[in-house]
Amino acid sequence: MTKGSALRLLLVFTLPLFFGNIFQQLYSMVDTIVVGRFVGVDALAAVGSTSGFSFMVVGFAQGLTAGFAVIVSQRYGAKDMKMMRKAYAMSLLCSVFWSIVIALIFSLLSMPLLRLIDTPENIIHDANSYIIIIYAGIGTAIFYNLFSSILRAVGDGRSPLYFLLISSVLNIVLDLFFVIIIPLGCSGVAIATVIAQGVSALAALVYIRLRFPIFHFEKDDWKFDLHLCMRLTKIGIPSAIQFSVCAIGVIIVQAAINGFGSDTVAAYSVGNKIESLTTQFFPALGMGISTFASQNLGAGNLQRIRKGVRISMAIMVVGAAVTFLIAYNFAAPLSLVFMDKETTSPDIISMAVQYARTVAWFYIPLGMIFIFRTGSQGLGSGTIPLISSIAELVMRAIAAFTLPALLGYTGICFASPVAWCGAGFLIPFCYLYRMRNIERGRLKTV
Repeated sequence: MTKGSALRLLLVFTLPLFFGNIFQQLYSMVDTIVVGRFVGVDALAAVGSTSGFSFMVVGFAQGLTAGFAVIVSQRYGAKDMKMMRKAYAMSLLCSVFWSIVIALIFSLLSMPLLRLIDTPENIIHDANSYIIIIYAGIGTAIFYNLFSSILRAVGDGRSPLYFLLISSVLNIVLDLFFVIIIPLGCSGVAIATVIAQGVSALAALVYIRLRFPIFHFEKDDWKFDLHLCMRLTKIGIPSAIQFSVCAIGVIIVQAAINGFGSDTVAAYSVGNKIESLTTQFFPALGMGISTFASQNLGAGNLQRIRKGVRISMAIMVVGAAVTFLIAYNFAAPLSLVFMDKETTSPDIISMAVQYARTVAWFYIPLGMIFIFRTGSQGLGSGTIPLISSIAELVMRAIAAFTLPALLGYTGICFASPVAWCGAGFLIPFCYLYRMRNIERGRLKTV
């Protein structure tokens, strides 16, 4: 990332991440499709009603491990292999700790949280059986994301795609097995998800061990380093919290939707899945610019970072136009992937399409959030991503508490766009402020 065409490097790095994100989305999407088609609309609503909580814990894992990988990437860019291995070793220890903490806390709080957001009684028990298994198996998601982040930190964006492809196929097979052959319903698709994620994590670990001798540990690498763990935590936790803060906003919207009944929950769940599928280019581009920024920061190439961000903005605008066309024109057929047209009310399908088409108009501010949020993280900031996430939470909460009362379901459709516009306006100024301070020598970044 420190030499050569920034445009080519960003595209070559981003596209495998994009396809990898698509496959990662298949975990939850296949769960929804299988229960929607083979169990029923209530089961679809049950799985969909947990999306905010699932986003919270899985997003925490993604943010945490992406933050851990920043120091690995910086030391790799600076050619400091000893410190790079040390950071990797301490990241593994920190990941074990957080896997245990998250699994225990959220498993105990599972049912109280579902009741807190007024989950309809006809779906709450299925929702709880699904999400508690996801919580218990969160370690598989944490370690897969850690190993993927480490690979990306050294410029390998393709290998995580291959692991995801294998595990996505496995997830589909296991979903069908645990729902049709062994009819476990919502619990079955959760079990399939955890097993498939575990396979991804194991494959990535073995690959790193075989493919990258630079990560072969020495005895001193495992000596516990409290100072380094604190540095990893300083970057990783704010990054993880930013996902959790965003998830709280999603949960607030979910609480507003739950008041409309299980049919609306099902429609929103499908619309939200279409949104998740069509927006995966933006987090992929964000991860690309984060790695680009962190490696060039380690190498002292600050002007190259500015150039990379400008190029990523141009790529994002083109990507937003393409994904808008896909989301707007294919929302109806995509919604029917999740639901049986013959047995599902046309109103549910219509509401799902309305949501997907509404949010598609606002993909550019969403793209800006990912570029400047993860770009700032690559510059060593955990605070800027957190500020952005808090702004997004506040805007989404305001929209969720006011717009549905005024506009009904249409107000729900505008909750996320309002949040994206608020955060998307703020965060570029935060990024520019940090870059200026780095250039003037006011900040210690490594």
